[in-house]
Amino acid sequence: MRNPEPEPDSHSNLSSSYDFVPEAGPSCVTLDKAGHSNGINKENGYSTPLSNGTISNGSSTMGNGLAKHSSSITRVSLPGTTLYDDPYLDREEFVRLVIQSLRDVGYIESAATLEAESGYSLEAPEVSEFRQHILRGAWANAEPLLIELGVTDADALLDARFLIGKQKYLELLEARKTTAALQVLRNDLAPYSTALEQDELHALSSLMMCSDPQDLRRRASWDGASGNSRRQLLDDLQHYIPSSTMIPQRRFSTLLTQSREYQRQRCLYHNSPVNPSSSSLFSDHTCDKESFPRITTTILEVHSDEVWNVAWSHDGTHLASASKDKTAIIWRIGLEAEPSSRDCIAEFILRDHPYPLGCLAWSLDDSILSTSADHLILLWNTKTGALMKTLENHAETVSALVWLPDGSGFMSGSLDRKIILWDMEGEPRESWNDIAIRVTDAAVTPDMRRLVAVGMGYNPPPTLGTLARANVRDASPPIVSNGNGNAVGPRPQENRMIIYDLKTGQVELSVHMEGELTSVKISEDSRYALINHAPDEIHLWDLEEFSLARKFTGQRQGHHVIRSCFGGIHGNFVISGSEDRNVYVWHRDTGTLLEVLEGHGLGSVNSVAWNPRNKRMFASCSDDNTIRVWEAPVYAGELLRGFSISASEPEMIGKGKGKVKQPWAYNYGGL
Repeated sequence: MRNPEPEPDSHSNLSSSYDFVPEAGPSCVTLDKAGHSNGINKENGYSTPLSNGTISNGSSTMGNGLAKHSSSITRVSLPGTTLYDDPYLDREEFVRLVIQSLRDVGYIESAATLEAESGYSLEAPEVSEFRQHILRGAWANAEPLLIELGVTDADALLDARFLIGKQKYLELLEARKTTAALQVLRNDLAPYSTALEQDELHALSSLMMCSDPQDLRRRASWDGASGNSRRQLLDDLQHYIPSSTMIPQRRFSTLLTQSREYQRQRCLYHNSPVNPSSSSLFSDHTCDKESFPRITTTILEVHSDEVWNVAWSHDGTHLASASKDKTAIIWRIGLEAEPSSRDCIAEFILRDHPYPLGCLAWSLDDSILSTSADHLILLWNTKTGALMKTLENHAETVSALVWLPDGSGFMSGSLDRKIILWDMEGEPRESWNDIAIRVTDAAVTPDMRRLVAVGMGYNPPPTLGTLARANVRDASPPIVSNGNGNAVGPRPQENRMIIYDLKTGQVELSVHMEGELTSVKISEDSRYALINHAPDEIHLWDLEEFSLARKFTGQRQGHHVIRSCFGGIHGNFVISGSEDRNVYVWHRDTGTLLEVLEGHGLGSVNSVAWNPRNKRMFASCSDDNTIRVWEAPVYAGELLRGFSISASEPEMIGKGKGKVKQPWAYNYGGL
């Protein structure tokens, strides 16, 4: 918005070039005892730079925090309305954001000069007035200004008033003014609450029973009047006020953050943590391909037959492997940064499996390793290597083992159409029987909202109801329609992905897929499910939109169980084994195939696992009886070496140490 035109003087020059340096008028800032400006204003319990037209010394202004005598600064008139030659960048918007940013960081004098020189004011006086009313808790003065600020939609006005009333109510409860708070609840909140807010209104009324202010803040998830709650209220109210009227707080910083995140998303090899020292506004973000894990630094050789699965401990220091040779091995992978000085030790070889192993999973605290052999589940103490318990509740092959993110136990899935939830001691606490598919894999989202299962031999998905006595989820299947309103029978050979609500057991989505489904993994943010899909595809499903987000192709899968996973910083990569003995790596957000890593011998690469602590390390296992650890290339002059462990050394549950095999030539594609 434009400032009022100043009275012209003898030195006025509205051209974009002039021969004198304008004199900046004094800004409205707080002064310390020595008369120095500090640009700091205390609101809502903490210090913040004056911004968005805030003033603190009561001097007369032109409606934007700029003192009247700053009119001595010559206004510059520029042709056009855009910035440079870019038709999409409005000059007024840009300048107002610069003014806001200058005030945010404390350059109040510079902001005042720019306002006078450009003729653009940061915002109208009623915006500054509204902001101050909110920050100072003057609720009666703030509400009438909503309409003046452009909140004219009836529903939006109700929502905004409800938010203000809620803050007022909580502050009164915090101050132990229960009677006044009750009046606000009845007069300010109840009339403005919509049908969707009735539950929230009931929750707010229950806060009357809080024993003290601390209990109130805890139950309301609110940090109090002296915290950041009033500024959070301003942010919430911003959704209803036009942004051109009240600019969102720190808008320039938000735009820069969005730009940085966009560049990182587009950086195909981005795999480095956020580091302020390596970020610069003067250059675009890019990651060096050389820091991506794509060479083998360690080979683990103890298994005497195909290795079918691998899993890292949560602390990233141990790797567990499962093999067709009926053993599982817990490897200790040294923490040394340099592969040439790292010891890799087979701490325990777990031999008490009567059948080849399929699945394995670490407990949340890494104290227990669960393994599956046919229909059996075995629980192992990872500190001693001792077998703790054998579970025989499944009737067919156990195809999924997942420890629950809340640490309360684990989940197993089987070809017997059964999913069982176990406690930490290995006691079944809930069983879902006769589910729609023979489970080939399953996973629980980190937020504990959903269970995603894949499998074959489809029966129409039941509406799972709890049988109180046996605590078993079971029900008759619904009618399946052919799309014309006619009922049809079940299609027993279908392959399906089914998404369950973990708490209720209800089916949220059931999707038919052509081809076998062998693996499912969930992203760290619980948003995506990654599913290996034969033939030759990996599907990325959006669990919020219930839609297929992307397909990854290139790997080979037609006959064997192949497992993929997310990897890298923020799960930026998708990685998978393949029946052509290679490891494939894609960029998750674009689907670009980044690497095809050679090295394993004949047969399939069956499973891959990314180290959860070291984002530049992952492991793969193969039909060639080996496990490979992959890391970033080592620069010239440094030797890579592998570790092999003789299978004859540890006959009992015990330890074995890695031996230097030989240095290998530097090779980007592995060995």
